[in-house]
Amino acid sequence: MAALVSFVGAGPGDPDLVTVKGLRRLREADVVIHDRLVPAALLDETRAGAEIIDVGKAPRRHCLGQSEINWLLVDRSRRHRNIVRLKGGDPAIFGRLADEIAAVRAAGVPFEIIPGVTAATAAAALAAISLTERGAASMVVLVSGTDHTGQMPASLDWDLLARADATLVFYMAVQGLEVITATLTSLGRDAREPALIIERAGTPGERVIGGRLGYIATVARAARLESPAVLVTGPTVSAATVPMAVGIALTREVSGVEVEA
Repeated sequence: MAALVSFVGAGPGDPDLVTVKGLRRLREADVVIHDRLVPAALLDETRAGAEIIDVGKAPRRHCLGQSEINWLLVDRSRRHRNIVRLKGGDPAIFGRLADEIAAVRAAGVPFEIIPGVTAATAAAALAAISLTERGAASMVVLVSGTDHTGQMPASLDWDLLARADATLVFYMAVQGLEVITATLTSLGRDAREPALIIERAGTPGERVIGGRLGYIATVARAARLESPAVLVTGPTVSAATVPMAVGIALTREVSGVEVEA
């Protein structure tokens, strides 16, 4: 029987959030090629003898390039029956899925996509907010905070983002957080708009930091925010069940650290 490559969304970090179908494919897999941020507990679900290949990208560590990952998918599909490409969150959201689909399709290998819980919806759930609360926001915009080179994407329409009557969710936002927030507010987005940063959503180390768009970057820096984290801002965020830093003169505790709020 022909090989099958399954692109599986691992969810945001909680292993219990993987889909039933995704878990079944993991347990059937002969080979699992996974990203850095997938839950370790999911890898424990693989059968004895399965080949586990870590292709995760991380600062200051050698990692495979996209062309090498593409080659692995095709190579293993020629030698094994069940291949799982395990990606954090949802494989179709900022996951370079198109490149990998193109590689297996060119090789004539059948594939399927098994969606996962993406960071935007996971972050909203953690803060008990709706990204599309009726009467507050009828649109959600998912934005990448970095491109494939690790820099701010040059193609972003900042004027549109600043004007959008929508909830904005910036993925991979830590490195460019100050630029993101300063650009949005300089182009007219309300600096008083409520904002959240969710670090390591769905993991035991998750933190939810609340503030206002104009100085959430300062709050995050004081809290020593680290990747992975998403920035969520917009009118629906006002319903969040976390403390909001409301000024810059008072000191208060946000997520366990003293910051100038």
